[in-house]
Amino acid sequence: MTMTTSEFVGSLLTDEMLAAFDERAPLYDRENRFFDEDFDDLRASGYLLAAVPTEFGGFGLSLAELAPMQRRLAYHAPATAVAVNMHLYWTGAAADMHRMGDDSLVWVLEAAAAGHVFAAGHGERGNDIPLLLSTSEAERVDGGWCITGHKIFGSLSPVWTFMGLHAMDTSDPSAPRIVHVFVNRDAPGVKIVETWDTIGMRSTSSHDTLLESVFVPDSQVGLVCPAGFAGAGLFHLGVFAWGMLGFGAVYLGIADRAYDLAVAGAHQKTSIALTRSMAHHPGVQSGVAEMRMKLEAAEAHLDRTCADWSDGVEHGAGWPLKLISTKHNVTTRAWEVVDRAMELTGGSGIFRSNRMEQLFRDARLGRIHPGNDLFSHETVGKLALGIDPDSQPRWG
Repeated sequence: MTMTTSEFVGSLLTDEMLAAFDERAPLYDRENRFFDEDFDDLRASGYLLAAVPTEFGGFGLSLAELAPMQRRLAYHAPATAVAVNMHLYWTGAAADMHRMGDDSLVWVLEAAAAGHVFAAGHGERGNDIPLLLSTSEAERVDGGWCITGHKIFGSLSPVWTFMGLHAMDTSDPSAPRIVHVFVNRDAPGVKIVETWDTIGMRSTSSHDTLLESVFVPDSQVGLVCPAGFAGAGLFHLGVFAWGMLGFGAVYLGIADRAYDLAVAGAHQKTSIALTRSMAHHPGVQSGVAEMRMKLEAAEAHLDRTCADWSDGVEHGAGWPLKLISTKHNVTTRAWEVVDRAMELTGGSGIFRSNRMEQLFRDARLGRIHPGNDLFSHETVGKLALGIDPDSQPRWG
């Protein structure tokens, strides 16, 4: 008998799994260590293959189907969800490209089905235009490319087998190109340096990755294109959609949890000056109403954009604007909900023994994840005004 989508969802992420993740999350955070047990459970359930099409051995879930699962996972284990999103956005982007007739990343789907884990290597110091520009160097050699660079924010560092990353080919200074490749973990010249000790999302183990003349064969090259927005196409849109909307789902899940804790706490919190709980204080009621309205708006925006992407709605050149706007709005509202939840929780929320404290720290990273506030406003503003984002000088 063929399983329905709802049955897939139930088997990939069970209540028992989520309860275990919830229990382990504070321990991972305190010890600043990778979520090994969570990862093993997710791999065993098939969650890492959720976006891989059924013909490749996966479950064929769309972004609209998988985003709510990521939100649910983040409600219990934020760092686990955001790190796994890196793998899911590669498999999801590859799956959608395949459905749209572009098979350049079919091997990614086959590799994922064979058990390989994909990480993202787009973070670089001194580069505020991720994916489109790069401080890393790509040199053309026989049969492939040599990559040299320093990547940061490499989530899944203990377990990834391929890192999808980009570098710049400047052999023709007048026409620089971005080379998108997938580096093998065991390739000569790859070195992972343990640098991750941060305010939040600690168990992602997002260490630095150093690349010194790392050879990547042509078979593991995803795309070579002009630098900047001029080279953007289906590959970039797929990564933006699955990556940024996935981030939105994760941080909305954190906001859901903070909201629920604050509401429950309001009924338990008392004051010597009141005859009933603080839930009856008008200020608390106003704060809860504000949080709920922000959650409703964020959910509606995220769900609509995910549905449009999965349904193939023709937004054309408007897609980058929609994807960036959705991620920004959702993560900003989530940040605000968590801040207000901490405020309503009061002094008890600042103790490490209170889950609100960890949620507060994890939520800080939502507006740092690409695209951040500066990138989002610049890009959306220029696109809305009809200004070429690649035009120079960049300002003025």
